[in-house]
This record gives sequence, structure tokens and C-alpha cells, in this order.
Amino acid sequence: MDTAMYFRLMGKLNARRNSLTEQSEKGFTLIELLVVVIIIGILAAIAIPIFIGVQNGAKESAVKSDLTNAKTAYVAAYTQFGSDATVTVPSGSITPTTTVGTTTFGALGATASVPNYAAGAGPTLKAGSTWTSFCIAATSPDTGKTFHISDSTGVASGVC
Repeated sequence: MDTAMYFRLMGKLNARRNSLTEQSEKGFTLIELLVVVIIIGILAAIAIPIFIGVQNGAKESAVKSDLTNAKTAYVAAYTQFGSDATVTVPSGSITPTTTVGTTTFGALGATASVPNYAAGAGPTLKAGSTWTSFCIAATSPDTGKTFHISDSTGVASGVC
């Protein structure tokens, strides 16, 4: 056997052996995969509570917006129908479909952006309110927090 042919054959075998070992080393090890899964789990554990907090904040903002709309509608009703400052408005839940006198708050622009208010949890006019001195409260159905708005203040946390 000729030495040139021997080296040529050995060179081809060596090249084939090297290509086989390179192909078998192209995957991920189990440790690398576990590290990636653990990192994704840690990121999810951080991100999910933040997302829920932002979501709850948005739901509370919707309740605050509903209270502002109810106050605007209430003042519009007084301006349009209640020129007598001694008129006492009916107590109870005021929603966009509740009638006050001959008009509804919905007709005056009090729209509900929270579609799932529980019974009595929507914007509620507190007993003893008058056209010029009133307080409206609402509770978020998702977080359970209560907010109120009055004739002289904006939206605040807590009950009237």
C-alpha cells in the first residue's frame, strides 16, 4: 500500500470522524434547558403580579370615571330641572337608568364603564343628599375598594 494513498484515506476518515462529533454536539444539554425554564419561571413570577396590579388600577379608574360622570349628570339635572335648592332627591342607587324627576342620568351622560356592578354597588346617591349638597359613592366589583365624590370635592377613597 502506497503511503500517499494511506494518508489520503486516513485524512478522509479523520474528516468524517470530525464531522460526526460536530453534529452530535449541536444540541442543548439538559442543564441548559433547565436553566432557561427556571429563568422563564422567575420572569413570569415577577411579571404576573405586576400585570394584575395594573389591571386592578385600571378597573378602579373606571369606577372613578363613573363617579365623575354621575356627578356631571347630577349637576346637569339640577341645572335643568332643580332650580329650587330645597328639593330633596330620592335616595338609593343611581345608575344610568334610574329616573330622577322626568329625566334619567343616562340621558344626561352618566354612562357606566364598569359593566358588572353588583346590585347596589354602582354609583349610589347617599341618603340626605339634596340638589346642592350631595355625595355619590361606588364600589369596585373587582377590588372591593369604595370611592366617593361630593358637591365640593373630587373623587376620593372611602365612603361618604
